[in-house]
Amino acid sequence: MTKPDGNESMIEINKVAVIGAGTMGSGIASHLANAGTPVVLLDIAADKGSNRNAIAQGAVERLLASSPPAFMDNANAGLITIGNIEDNMDLVADADWIVEAVVERLDIKRRLYKIIDQVRKPGAMVSSNTSTIPLKTLGHAMPESFQRDFCITHFFNPVRYMRLLEIVAGPHTRPEVIETLSAFSEARLGKGVVACRDTPGFLGNRVGVYALQVGITAAAHLGLTVEQADAIMGRPMGIPKTGVFGLYDLIGLDLMVDAAASLSAVLPADDAFQNVADGIPLVCELIAKGYSGNKGKGGFYRMKKSAGDVVREAVNLQTGEYARADRFSLAAATAGEADGLRALVEVDHKFGQFAWRVLAKTLSYAASLIPRVTDDPLAVDEAMKLGYSWSKGPFEMIDELGPAWFKSRLESAGMRVPEVLANIGDDTFYRTGHGQYQRRIFTNTYRIVERASSVARLTDKTKTRNPLIANKAASLWDVDDGVACLEFHSKANALSPDSMALMAQSLEVVDRDFTALLIHNDAAHFSVGFSLDFALAAAKEKAWSRLDAALAAFQATCKAARYAPFPVVGAPAGMSVGGGFEVLVQCDALVAHANINVGLVETLVGLVPSGGGCKEMLRRWTEAETDDNARLHGTLKVFETIGMAKTASSPILARPLRMFLECDRYCMNRDRLLAVGKARALELANDYTPPVETAFTALGPGAKQAMQEILDRLDAQGITTPHDLVVADKLAWILGGGDRASGEPMSEDDLLKLEREAFIALCDTPATVARIEYMLAQGRPLRN
Repeated sequence: MTKPDGNESMIEINKVAVIGAGTMGSGIASHLANAGTPVVLLDIAADKGSNRNAIAQGAVERLLASSPPAFMDNANAGLITIGNIEDNMDLVADADWIVEAVVERLDIKRRLYKIIDQVRKPGAMVSSNTSTIPLKTLGHAMPESFQRDFCITHFFNPVRYMRLLEIVAGPHTRPEVIETLSAFSEARLGKGVVACRDTPGFLGNRVGVYALQVGITAAAHLGLTVEQADAIMGRPMGIPKTGVFGLYDLIGLDLMVDAAASLSAVLPADDAFQNVADGIPLVCELIAKGYSGNKGKGGFYRMKKSAGDVVREAVNLQTGEYARADRFSLAAATAGEADGLRALVEVDHKFGQFAWRVLAKTLSYAASLIPRVTDDPLAVDEAMKLGYSWSKGPFEMIDELGPAWFKSRLESAGMRVPEVLANIGDDTFYRTGHGQYQRRIFTNTYRIVERASSVARLTDKTKTRNPLIANKAASLWDVDDGVACLEFHSKANALSPDSMALMAQSLEVVDRDFTALLIHNDAAHFSVGFSLDFALAAAKEKAWSRLDAALAAFQATCKAARYAPFPVVGAPAGMSVGGGFEVLVQCDALVAHANINVGLVETLVGLVPSGGGCKEMLRRWTEAETDDNARLHGTLKVFETIGMAKTASSPILARPLRMFLECDRYCMNRDRLLAVGKARALELANDYTPPVETAFTALGPGAKQAMQEILDRLDAQGITTPHDLVVADKLAWILGGGDRASGEPMSEDDLLKLEREAFIALCDTPATVARIEYMLAQGRPLRN
């Protein structure tokens, strides 16, 4: 069975009850089940029909069909016991933690707390998932014995994927409650826990909803298109590529209206949020027409069928009419002048005006929350990085702009300068000194940036030390105890010849000076694969010798890692596909994040794995087999897996595909990958013996015929396209052993040569070039 790691906890939470089976309650329940914790999920009894548990049952059914998947494995649903609060409150009696996630109505919550208090066992913890009602209001009129066990645990949606958990304690809350829930949530649920004061919106939504409201109002006022605003208020600001309007659609326009209204109702009249709380009239107009976002028929964006194709359309912010969405390039529009935050806001164009308005208001608003909401900028930054997936928090952005420069620019614009910024002088909010990474708190003193036990980030280390070797695509770091860490850091960590050159050098350095190598990074994605830009350029120039040399170097480097005289451990998170997975599949072991997405997806762009992926998957499926029938069965499994570009959204689902092996482990908390991966590398280093190179046997024409039969069935079902058949034919050629006869021995290098030949042959087809161009331009596969 796949072994999780980094999940150990001394905390005794053996059963949890979640009351409220809506989006948040069911999401919390499913993620507790992902952590292996039995859960009771209750909601009100159904009004009609004989199934009084229909509401909770329907919630579980929606979880099983959700996209992205709520469960790491649908079998985890078996840990959820459903019921209703009229008939089944006895199921709550032995719960260690009871989570209330019902509708945001104070009267309903208070009635429920009285019922809970009557059935809960002594010391059972109770928390509310509210984001708008203060804790002091929720617990008012409840006995102190209840308030001692009561707090707020504010999860973010979708619960499995959003890492932030805000915990709010009241004046009567026992410290043990907060310590227990924090430790359990960090270790078992994989959450980044941020302690918040009992203030409206806490930290994540207080800043995040404000930023979204500023973004949509500024875009409309300045006359930007939806696409332009998302391109600016996206990756150039270190915000996910969904941008502002795309995120609005993802959350739901109706939910955003409710969130803004809720915050507006509880914030003071003079709070800056009130200036943007109403957003723009178009939002309500779209909702009235049924455009509530991605969950409905669209929002600011919609998908529409046109001439047999699905076209993405964007709404005009002035007219409300839809038209084909343009892929706006900020770099092209500004001639590359908008590289970095300072350059972005100084662009002499409405694009720069938009960037400045968003950053000036958002960052100054975040700064104004100190010390009213928290004394520590780190808490605000962590909330935005974990809850909204920003690459940098507001105070890290201010540091990038320069606090003194930012203060001066605010003054020039006639904007109020928050106290924490007015007092900073020539300092920064973060600094390194004496080998320590520190942050500045409100008392104008610096404290070390510390993480929870067993939590370690590579970026914390890289801020206080120099790389052993580095180039523009990768770096090698000493992470102590005889372990070096190879970090890819190109755009989306696409692997180029520079990436592999640094990896090859790293193997030499580790062999000379270290005990083991860890391959890991803190980026959103480990690697999206071999650089399509490089492949496309070579294909258009027909530079086949250059492409063959790059592929050969890729293969040789990965093979050198597999047979190195020291252990190599991969510790990936996020997208780890294509060439990125080809690096991982040749490591001695993996320590992966629970939400990893792995697979060999090259066929989607008209290519085949050519970094050793075909060879390694064939080894995993056939190496232990002793007869031709078993080897043929394994080969056909590889053909289906690679040919259909199968992926797995968790280590558990990767196991049946043999993308994850018995020696591999996973962590619920991605911030534990560095520590657990390092420990795994050192464990393997004890009496380490490298593997022996695999000898293969060609299966010949019979195997290729069996693969052709699979293709014929798929084609008859209308699943394949004409170019799918071309790509699959090349894949079958590799897996069958090329033109070798059945039973003829093959070396690993023989298979690697077939991989390169097939890759280059496909690059020489117009259909593959079209697929690569389409993926680079549209971000989705072309079915040609």
